[in-house]
Amino acid sequence: MAFTTLIDTKALAGHLADPAFAIVDCRFNLDDESWGERNYLAGHISGAVYAHLDRDLSGAKTGTNGRHPLPIAHNLSHTLSRFGIDSGIQVVAYDQDAGMYASRLWWLLRWMGHDAVAVLDGGFAKWTSEGLPTACGEESRSPRAFQGAPLAGMIVSVEEVAALAHRTDWRLVDARAPERFRGESETIDRVAGHIPGAVNHFFGRNVAEGGTFLQSEPLRAGLRQATGDVAPDHIVCYCGSGVTACQNLLALEHAGLGGAKLYPGSWSEWSSDPARPIETGSQAEAARNVPVLKSTGGKRD
Repeated sequence: MAFTTLIDTKALAGHLADPAFAIVDCRFNLDDESWGERNYLAGHISGAVYAHLDRDLSGAKTGTNGRHPLPIAHNLSHTLSRFGIDSGIQVVAYDQDAGMYASRLWWLLRWMGHDAVAVLDGGFAKWTSEGLPTACGEESRSPRAFQGAPLAGMIVSVEEVAALAHRTDWRLVDARAPERFRGESETIDRVAGHIPGAVNHFFGRNVAEGGTFLQSEPLRAGLRQATGDVAPDHIVCYCGSGVTACQNLLALEHAGLGGAKLYPGSWSEWSSDPARPIETGSQAEAARNVPVLKSTGGKRD
């Protein structure tokens, strides 16, 4: 049986020597773009290869398409082939703890038609806390020929977002921290605020203090506080640049609310054009007193 949302440390530990499992380290830090790679070389889950958010999991930036645009499908296929992934491989992605970067690879693989991908629940922090096997230095896997193509209906464009923003049968869900959503703080993008009509569900609400995901029922209840009774396939997730929004998409899938879509350009694309409207201030979803998740990951995307 394939793992398609989360995998726990015990299950992964039982497959470390399994050639049908590909483990990918996605650790990253927006404040220090070499942090993840340095830490991978210093110590990682045995057998893991490293995926860099900018080089491997993002495309070229134009200045108007966001900070982490989607990679071109051909380039992504080449990267996945280099990681030793094809249709018969179970992929496990992990990062420092809460899945904020690993979920990007999870979503990209599903977008390319590869459903056998899961995020390690609790990430490297939980793995090392349990004394499970690690290795140092760079590792690689034998290349395979990844065959896949982007699936229709999983993303929405900036034009589609503008058209959907105020429709009551659709919901735009912003994954950023509440203070960024409200426009009180913005240290990364051009202007503070959020897309008009959006609601806030900070991705940190999906995990417990140690970075493991909540059980499906409380997870679903928390997500439904933000989305209401909107059909899951009418939910559009965004964040700062289309990275941590994928953690909300993973949470939705794990909670049985599959089918939501990603706005890849997210706030960094939307706010790049001064002609696009912005909203500031609180909504009910943003006004709750939500503790900020502590992580080694630096800035929130």
